[in-house]
Amino acid sequence: MVHKQVVYVVSDSVGETAELVVKAVATQFNGGQTEIRRNSYVENIEDIEEIISLAKKYQSIIAYTIVISSLKEYLDKRAKEEGIVAVDLLNPLMNAFKTAFNKEPHHRPGLMRKLDEEYFRKIEAIEFAVKYDDGRDPRGITKADIVLIGVSRTSKTPLSMYLAHKRFKVANVPLVPEVPPPDELFHIPRKNCIGLIISPDKLNEIRKERLKALGLASQSNYASFQRILDELDYAEKIMKRVGCPVIDVSNKAVEETAGIIMDMLKKERNL
Repeated sequence: MVHKQVVYVVSDSVGETAELVVKAVATQFNGGQTEIRRNSYVENIEDIEEIISLAKKYQSIIAYTIVISSLKEYLDKRAKEEGIVAVDLLNPLMNAFKTAFNKEPHHRPGLMRKLDEEYFRKIEAIEFAVKYDDGRDPRGITKADIVLIGVSRTSKTPLSMYLAHKRFKVANVPLVPEVPPPDELFHIPRKNCIGLIISPDKLNEIRKERLKALGLASQSNYASFQRILDELDYAEKIMKRVGCPVIDVSNKAVEETAGIIMDMLKKERNL
C-alpha cells in the first residue's frame, strides 16, 4: 500500500507564502498526489510537537516559514531527532539579505499580512477618491476622511490622489457661484474640510495654460480676471460659512500642500 504524500506547511503567521511555494514544487512531482496540510499561527512548543508526531506517522515533509528564532530552533532540533525532513523556506534568503544589505531581520511574524492590509487600504482610498472626485456624489462628503473645497484649478484632484496614496479617503467639491454647494458640506466636522485658495494672478495664468492645452481661446470667461475674482470671493464666503482651515496653494507643489494637510490632521488627533 502506497501512502499518500503529505507535506505539513507550518507558519507562525498565516502560511500562505509557504503553501504557494510547496504547491509550486509539488507540480514538478505530479502535484495531484501531494496533500498539503497547512498549520497557521504556530506559536508554542506544544503546536510543534503535535506536527512532529503527525509528520513522523505519515513519513511527511515539513516546510515552514517561522521567523521566531526559538520556535525555529526547536522545530529544527526535533525534526532532526525524529529523522523528519524539515525545510526552512525563509532562512536562505534572509541570510542573503543580512549579508548583502548588512541588516538584521525583525523576527516578527505577520509583517507580510500587515503590508498586504496597508496595500488594500491604499487601493480602497484611491477608488474612493476617483468615485467622489469633483463633487460627483455628495454622499462621499460624509464618508471622507478629508474633504477638499475650492475653485477650479486649485489642485483638488491631484491632491486627492496624492492623499489617497497615503491611505486617506478624500472627496473634493468644486465651488462655483452658479451651483449651490451640497448641504452635506455644512454637516461634517470642520476639521475634516480643507479650503484651497490661490492668488488671482496665479489662477489666471493656470487657467490660460489650461485653455491653451484644450485648444480654446485664452479670452474665455473661464480665464477672465473678473470671473476669477468673483469665484474666489464666492469660495471665500463658503469657506467662512463652513469654518474650515484654509491653505493658499499659489506657489505650493501638491506634495507640499499634502504635507500641510497631514500635519493638520496629526495635530487634531493629538489634541
